[in-house]
Amino acid sequence: MERIKSYSQLLLLFLFITISFMLMLHFYGEKTETLQEKNKQLRKKNEELESENDYMSNMETSFKEKNGYHIWPARDKIAEKMVQESEGRFKKTWALYLVREAKRYEIDPYIAYELLKVETGGKFDPKLVGPETKYGRAYGMSQFMKNTAPWIADMGGLPYEEELLFDPYYSMQLSLIYLDYLHNEYGNWNEALTAYHRGMGGLETYKKENGHAKSWYAEEIQEKAKSHGALAFAE
Repeated sequence: MERIKSYSQLLLLFLFITISFMLMLHFYGEKTETLQEKNKQLRKKNEELESENDYMSNMETSFKEKNGYHIWPARDKIAEKMVQESEGRFKKTWALYLVREAKRYEIDPYIAYELLKVETGGKFDPKLVGPETKYGRAYGMSQFMKNTAPWIADMGGLPYEEELLFDPYYSMQLSLIYLDYLHNEYGNWNEALTAYHRGMGGLETYKKENGHAKSWYAEEIQEKAKSHGALAFAE
């Protein structure tokens, strides 16, 4: 009887140790998974930062080689102002890209910046999907619809895939191509910006109804662009 009792106690002790060991393994397993996930997130963030730093370094080198060293500080200053004004929502790499590309099209970069701000409600969200309308939804930071984006991309010699509408650099490039086209078409920013907002057909309807093209959209973008100073071309 004593022997059976001893065996029972040993068995209970063994079970206790086994269960404790299994609980310990489970606890450390979960902790390890959590740490691995955090490390994965940190690696991803680090890769993003490295990518942005590489882009900025390449951008700076490009400016120095192509346009002369004196151009870089001026454009960097404009880009930094955009970042500060947006409270960091408009990334520095985006701003540098926008300033450079706007210069190519001879467009005030602040016109393009303020347009993106209005289109995204000040969030500058490259993944933004607009509300449903009878014409469909608008996508990305410059809010292009799928029936408009392909021919604008084709006009600018760019490839087109729906996923690219969520790429901030692609989206900004499309907006500049379209702004350049509209400004050349109409010769003034009131009509060009109202056409961007309402479509070219919508512009004509607006002018017939109001006798002018000074929509709130066009006026707000131009006024806010002027508040940043004179045309921001770093020559």
